[in-house]
Amino acid sequence: MTWEHYRDTNRALWDERVAIHVGSDFYGVEQFLAGQSKLRFFEHDELPPLTDKRLLHLQCHFGLDTLSLARLGATVTGLDFSQPALDAAADIARRAGIEGTRWLQSDVYAAREALGGERFDIVYTGGGAINWLGDIERWASIVADSVAPGGTLYLWEFHPVADIFDDERDDVQLVARYPYFTPPSAPHRWDTPGTYTEGDAVTQHTVSYEWNHPIGSVVSALIAVGLRLEFLHEFPVNAFKRFPNMVLDETLSEPGRPYYVLPEAPERVPMMYSLRAVRD
Repeated sequence: MTWEHYRDTNRALWDERVAIHVGSDFYGVEQFLAGQSKLRFFEHDELPPLTDKRLLHLQCHFGLDTLSLARLGATVTGLDFSQPALDAAADIARRAGIEGTRWLQSDVYAAREALGGERFDIVYTGGGAINWLGDIERWASIVADSVAPGGTLYLWEFHPVADIFDDERDDVQLVARYPYFTPPSAPHRWDTPGTYTEGDAVTQHTVSYEWNHPIGSVVSALIAVGLRLEFLHEFPVNAFKRFPNMVLDETLSEPGRPYYVLPEAPERVPMMYSLRAVRD
């Protein structure tokens, strides 16, 4: 099968789920409109200064992270392949009174054309993004073309190690079930009704394709296109309940922003990671 088939299948799934996600407790749109930031607990310390910076958010979904960054002073452009998601983002920006946002519909691999060669002070991408892309080297080249000289890439993602374990067990055992390495031509095919915010939602499009990208592949791809890594951090907590036996981390969680850890020695497995790289 071709990348276009994988992309179009995934886009149909995401288009259908936008309305479900916007209305979900998981995303907490009402909390955002009341002033809550949707950035992760580590991002405020790790992001570069945002005031008066031009920021591009790749794969922005319906824009809560993008708009949280705008509230910190950035002039934001959100890019996503789902037009319903971008329409929802524009509506939330209007309701929140956040002006000067821009929303572009594009496949990530066509971002050069969509942006007309424009470059940004900061390129940002958040959790659950690069797993929808088969070719991580091609992604890195798009990132490099989008970062202005002296600019920064900031990425946080769900850790690829956590994705190899059986997520249907309800005990404390971690049993490897899925491959750590998924080449572009061999994505994992899922056929799952509902969505991660409402598992019992009635959905028509249930098939999706994903790739697990080892951290070494991500870092090496960025270095190969001329970006210089400043840090790589790993965290034992997760922004969603990755495994059924995970428990709420009371010290980090708040309404609309939960974090989960494994019971009995949560440090066993990294759940999220972040990195920052610069273009000299």
